[in-house]
Amino acid sequence: MVSKWSAASRKAASVAALAGMLGGWSGEPWLPTATAAATVASVSGALPFEDVRDNFAAQAIANMTALHILTGTAEDKFEPDKPVTRAEFMTMLDRLLRIEPVESALPSFSDVPKTAWYYRWVQPAVQLGLAKGITETSFAPSRPVTREEAAVLLARALKQPLDTAAASSAWIYRDQAQIQAWALPAAYRLWKLGLMSGDENGRFRPEAPMTRQEAAVMLDRIWSYPGWSAKIQAAPNAPIQLGWQYGQSTAEYEKEVLSSGINTLSPRSFFLDKSGSVSDNANASLISWAHGKGKQVWAMVGNRSDQAATHTMLADAKRRSAFVQQLAALVRQYGLDGLNVDFENMAPSDRQTFTLFIAELNVALDKVPAVLSVDVSPDLGTDWTEVFDYAALGKAADYIVLMGYDEHWSGGAPGSVSSLPWLKQGLTTLLKQVSAARVIMALPLYNREWHTVAGTTASEEISLVRQNELVTTMRANVKWEETTGQYYAYYGTAASLHRIWLEDGRSLSLRIALGQSLGVAGYGFWYMGGESLDVWASMANARRFAAYSFD
Repeated sequence: MVSKWSAASRKAASVAALAGMLGGWSGEPWLPTATAAATVASVSGALPFEDVRDNFAAQAIANMTALHILTGTAEDKFEPDKPVTRAEFMTMLDRLLRIEPVESALPSFSDVPKTAWYYRWVQPAVQLGLAKGITETSFAPSRPVTREEAAVLLARALKQPLDTAAASSAWIYRDQAQIQAWALPAAYRLWKLGLMSGDENGRFRPEAPMTRQEAAVMLDRIWSYPGWSAKIQAAPNAPIQLGWQYGQSTAEYEKEVLSSGINTLSPRSFFLDKSGSVSDNANASLISWAHGKGKQVWAMVGNRSDQAATHTMLADAKRRSAFVQQLAALVRQYGLDGLNVDFENMAPSDRQTFTLFIAELNVALDKVPAVLSVDVSPDLGTDWTEVFDYAALGKAADYIVLMGYDEHWSGGAPGSVSSLPWLKQGLTTLLKQVSAARVIMALPLYNREWHTVAGTTASEEISLVRQNELVTTMRANVKWEETTGQYYAYYGTAASLHRIWLEDGRSLSLRIALGQSLGVAGYGFWYMGGESLDVWASMANARRFAAYSFD
């Protein structure tokens, strides 16, 4: 571990990192229009603002403004002694970590309105757990961030382990007794890393506002820390992102795919008909379009929840073989990359023959070659999931897709479509029998609005777009539920109560973080067109942040 390293080393590392960024990164331009040589020269020499003094912070200000992690308050002014607000500090952290701004459909705090310049920066910080409010409904965006608050925020953003016992026993600063207990471990950790220190008199000044030049120095130290800027600039691995078509025209589906991070399309192409044959609804033009965009197509194979027809096909070896051969021929005919088998409402007695069908289909597709994925429901010990032999299916197919939704459904008790604990339970149960590298976790881009009148409750399936419209137009009461990992909204009266457990960028980010922590192969989304477009940026941020390890 490097702790106290020299200013010269930090300067050299920062200049080298900047030069590498200019020469090797082809993503969104974060730097002003200028040649690499001119930019590096400005970093190592001239100061960009007339009010920046030649002091301890000058080099850091030059470095951080060249990277656009910090900006001036005017074209030629930086105002180095000006306090940094909470909103400004979150913006700086987002930019440092290359977190994309998010125009969320629903605000997290009443004092962070959509019209504020910082809305798009505070929202992703909240979604990733970097920022928290001072109350359940207030963020205090214009309040100066104190030095001890900054220490906590930085330690959280850098995922640093905190040692309360060591921090309490060490005596680093003359005014250490004034550091709040909730901030002391973070202040101690950042001191050990050489990222934060006291003034010339050995004081930490915990309640003093963080100034813009102090912020520049800390962020520059993070960027210059050995290996960290490379980690920040590294492109995260691209997982499978499968999007199902449902209730959309081909043009609508294509538009949604282009507006998202989807790299694998699953159109509703093939169905088992009552005769045991394949009903072909494939769209050759869609497949050609997808391949032209560099995307794969895993055509969906459904059974329309027809239990009788499914049993008839599965139970007869000849019918099963004929169905397999028809599917393999269609994969060749259309040039498909794979199939996604979505058989639902099957009888528990078909457990063995369904597994056999998947094994036989995989053998046939291997000869094409093409990928085989199979949709399964979370195992809750009910007849609905008894047909899925997780372990056997995991060996027979290339991927198992966990349909992580319908925790609560029409006709059942009101509740979340996919609460975080429920999803985690279903996923961890599956991972005990199937390797994470072969598991795709599917998430809902739809919801349910529950309406209770005179003791009777019914629900309506709605898109996330409609969900957001209802919350806004009905002026719903909204609060965050830690237990479910999502917002809970309600409106109406005791006699006519409407409830929604919201799916949004924050809830979906938590679910992506769960998948990343367990190493799943990718994600599925039911269904394309149901989402509010802002969720794609939120989930991309969640994947990027989950990949960071600052050790």
